[in-house]
Amino acid sequence: KLAADGSNPSLSSYQRKKYVWKLVYIHVLGYEVDFGHAEVLALVRSKKYNEKSVGYVALSLLLRGSDPVMVTIVSAMKKDLTMAPATSGKKKKGVIKNDAVQCLALCSLANISGLELIQAMHVEVQHVLVSKTSTEQVKKKSALCLLRLTRTSPNLLSGREFAPHIGQLLQDKHLGVLTSLMSLLNGLASQHAVDYESLIPHVVHILSLLVMKKQCAREYLYYRTPSPWLQIKLLKFLQLYPNAVEGHDIGMEASGYVSQLINV
Repeated sequence: KLAADGSNPSLSSYQRKKYVWKLVYIHVLGYEVDFGHAEVLALVRSKKYNEKSVGYVALSLLLRGSDPVMVTIVSAMKKDLTMAPATSGKKKKGVIKNDAVQCLALCSLANISGLELIQAMHVEVQHVLVSKTSTEQVKKKSALCLLRLTRTSPNLLSGREFAPHIGQLLQDKHLGVLTSLMSLLNGLASQHAVDYESLIPHVVHILSLLVMKKQCAREYLYYRTPSPWLQIKLLKFLQLYPNAVEGHDIGMEASGYVSQLINV
């Protein structure tokens, strides 16, 4: 007898994962998979990380945001984003951190997209991004996820209201977070440049720390160049504002040097 959601409750954890992986393999071979979705959703709702990870991978590949069945999974994804469940094994190492489940949900949401799903989930993604309790990994994932959502629905955010939150996030010391955040900021500013003009001093300050003071963790050095990928994203943002250096009090002695970089 099937459960209310259409899944088979008699399947063991191993069997359900095995069958779902087979569905993924069929999809990879190029065939349309329009069955077995109930088992995928059952894995996503599971409290075990090894089941949930398989469920989210299959969810990203087999389903689209416009599929009717996605309505039944929104609540589970919201729960994973806001208060991800933790399961503990016999050892402490078996305890699942909340950020691991949050990252699964964010990656799947970015891949699935769909206007209805975006409208239902974008507020939670914003809260995760600006939350002080979010880890660096979750902040990176949420920034890139939000970028994907805004590309699908350009008017999703109010720039004037969201810009102060980005200003706070730009004070983060983690260069990985800043790199992902600048990808989001460039995507937003390219659509509504005026709304994010107030962030120019923050961007120039970060650029000055990298270029002038060489403040960079060792793992982000590339041939003695401090985080060149972040520098490119910072300059790309400043190029949206040709008179950025002259028109703002950036508190930086080397404004002439930055002005030259902007106009390259």
